[in-house]
Amino acid sequence: MRIVPEIRSAMVLPNRIPPKNPVSTVVIYLVLVVFAVLFAMPLYVMIVTSLKSMDEIRLGHIFALPQNPTIAPWDYAWNTAASGFLNKGLKSGFWNSIKILVPSLVMSVVISSFCGYALACWHVKFGGILLSCLLLCAFIPFQIIMYPLIKMTAAVKLYNTSFGVSVIHTILALPILTMIFKNFFSSIPTDLIKASRVDGGRFLGTFVHVVLPLSPNIMIVVAIMQITGIWNDFLVGLTFGNVQAYPMTVNLNNITQTQIGVRTYDVYMAAAMLTAIPPLVIYFISGKMFIRGITAGALKG
Repeated sequence: MRIVPEIRSAMVLPNRIPPKNPVSTVVIYLVLVVFAVLFAMPLYVMIVTSLKSMDEIRLGHIFALPQNPTIAPWDYAWNTAASGFLNKGLKSGFWNSIKILVPSLVMSVVISSFCGYALACWHVKFGGILLSCLLLCAFIPFQIIMYPLIKMTAAVKLYNTSFGVSVIHTILALPILTMIFKNFFSSIPTDLIKASRVDGGRFLGTFVHVVLPLSPNIMIVVAIMQITGIWNDFLVGLTFGNVQAYPMTVNLNNITQTQIGVRTYDVYMAAAMLTAIPPLVIYFISGKMFIRGITAGALKG
């Protein structure tokens, strides 16, 4: 049988990668560099300003490198700066943020993963209605439910405590995290769950021995989302904490608002950098894992 040349050419698929256009490559890199510079410029200004003295800052050359770099503003912002009527700097706020972050991270991940697992892998009565309620709650503005939450935490003696702030963060995160876990666990083959049940695996045993080993991607994504969100929060910490339990972001605001007389911009920038360093460290350490978790299917639906 003779094949027409046009058909033969259509049947053969080329394996060669088309050559790159050097002009388009240059344009892409140029655009990326421009946007990277624009996004990094405020961070650069903050760093160089925090290393300058006030006499040098008054010269107005905000992009110039410091002539005589000093870490005195950093030391003052960390140890001595006035936050309200306390002269303890950001140090106390840092430890308050840690006390808020750790319990909230553990509670939100554990509770939402159990709820998502139950809704995805087990036949929960009225599960569809519960999921719809969670979806509705995920989009209710925090300001609407703020006062009821204040009354509830006050009734159980958690208002004005760091643990109370952790509980509020957990409550606010449960709807969206449960949906994320539910969507991911729904992708686990049902044969694995059925095989575990046949072997005598109960609810908790199946979750620990079957589901969790398949879920490192979703755990990484959710942990990074919670860490950055809780650390950068201002409104919840201000509303439900007290002077002794304010997180680092509230202390930063107090430092910039309670100074009188000369505006010490070097201290302000140093305090802002100290507050931003923990989420930046988390990003640089686990940013690749976050992208890998998303691309591997941690967020579906």
